[in-house]
Amino acid sequence: MKKTILLIFAVALATLAFKNDGVIGNLFPTMECENYNGEKISLPVATKDKYTVLGMAFSNDAETDLKTWITPVYNKFVVKHDNSDAGAFDVSFDYDINLFFIPMFTGLNQVTSKSSKEKIRSKTNKELYPHLLFYEGAKTYKKELDFEKKDVPYFFVLDKTGKIVYATSGKYDSKKLDKIVDILEEN
Repeated sequence: MKKTILLIFAVALATLAFKNDGVIGNLFPTMECENYNGEKISLPVATKDKYTVLGMAFSNDAETDLKTWITPVYNKFVVKHDNSDAGAFDVSFDYDINLFFIPMFTGLNQVTSKSSKEKIRSKTNKELYPHLLFYEGAKTYKKELDFEKKDVPYFFVLDKTGKIVYATSGKYDSKKLDKIVDILEEN
């Protein structure tokens, strides 16, 4: 009886620890977004042939946590490193990936989406514009992407075919970024 209870407890704990693992291996669902210029971008079609890191937020609270990721992720994956004087011990790596941060406007948030988008644009560094997409629509993707809470950001790494190879959520954490780096450097 004790072994059965311990086994049930271990399975329950593992399930809690890996909440987003249910989406690993799935093709990222089709999502029609727009870039900062208002041009339509279809995910994952627009990301084919490159690994892609997506950060998504549904609410102001989630957006606050999403912002904790922007600088470290941008600096890691977008900023090109000058390796000219690194010598034989160069350990930096330049990545050729897609990187997008996506504020999502669903439900009642769609009513204020135009003013919210303008506010985001006005407060965003222009260097980040190519990495900023907006989603506005009725579909929340809660089931397809295993979203548990609307008040935390979700991050996905897509392979070159658009399949999800890693998923995480919450505030920036260097261990989460290290896991993303490991996945990108393995491929």
